[in-house]
Amino acid sequence: MISTDILIIGAGPTGLFTVFEAGLLKLKCHLIDALPQPGGQCSEIYPKKPIYDIPAFPEVLAGDLVNNLMKQIEPFQPGFTLGERAQTIDKQEDGTFIVTTNKGTKHHAPVVAIAGGLGSFEPRKPPISNIKDFEDRGVSYIIRDPEVYRDKKVIIAGGGDSALDWSIFLADVASEVTLVHRRSEFRGALDSVEKVSELSKLGKIKLVTNAEVVGINGSEKLESVVIQHKDKAAQDTLLEVDGFIPLFGLSPKLGPIADWGLEIEKNAIKVDNTLDYQTNIPGIYAIGDVNTYPGKLKLILCGFHEATLMCQSAFQRINPDKRYVMKYTTVGGVHGFDGSVKTAKKEVVQKIG
Repeated sequence: MISTDILIIGAGPTGLFTVFEAGLLKLKCHLIDALPQPGGQCSEIYPKKPIYDIPAFPEVLAGDLVNNLMKQIEPFQPGFTLGERAQTIDKQEDGTFIVTTNKGTKHHAPVVAIAGGLGSFEPRKPPISNIKDFEDRGVSYIIRDPEVYRDKKVIIAGGGDSALDWSIFLADVASEVTLVHRRSEFRGALDSVEKVSELSKLGKIKLVTNAEVVGINGSEKLESVVIQHKDKAAQDTLLEVDGFIPLFGLSPKLGPIADWGLEIEKNAIKVDNTLDYQTNIPGIYAIGDVNTYPGKLKLILCGFHEATLMCQSAFQRINPDKRYVMKYTTVGGVHGFDGSVKTAKKEVVQKIG
């Protein structure tokens, strides 16, 4: 049994920043995430995409934001249960909770903070009957490591930002990149569309529009795909490839959390107020993109704000007889659980002469 003060479900930016705010209050945290690494969507889906609305960062790559957050929370020694999904929750007689993962790992805490982003994600898959047979054997729905495609023949399907951006990126990595889209119009940033068009003219990207991948072939791994054209006069194209990456987006789902007795509204967890983001079950909070309330904005910086207020409420719940006096980090510094101390240099008043 893993015991902690605040059990955080979701190790995305909001969940990670919660560790820092809780640490300032001397509260320990443990995080559960179904992904094999911290960072949520930022590390799993778009680590190399820039974010422009983080205060004091005119531009920061999503992956770098995660790395910075990990460095920021390091002194507070958070625990992680990664690669496991929070499955069930049981409220104890003393008001605390036991959360069990799909692999049977039990966690005990007086406060549970659900910071699961938009929930667990499932890729939208093309309707190809045997596609499951080739998953992780040439078919991937997310690009985790671009180097996997070094000097390989790759086909990407999709018409959004991800399909465009990864086609551009892999043009300098793979030996051959083909982008297939069922329409001639793309739903992406104008500069990305123009860049793909330019690379297509230079022969670095093979652009196939008004067409779809309808079949995949191979014995032990992917060997080729079948492209069907909207033009009925055109014959199907058989293309030899090493990798097929359908980027049709992700379908967010709350998963097992939806069965925890929480009030759900439009696939999000409704919070009772914006004072502390507590749900209809006392002791369970929802912060970040996973929650909803009037005026809600699904922004990382809003998640940081919600995490800060939630931690104040959690402190009072865990320590009902203690009065917390807030100290600015510029004055009190940061005192880590690992013994580290970060403080500003003290000014010295000294008489001269």
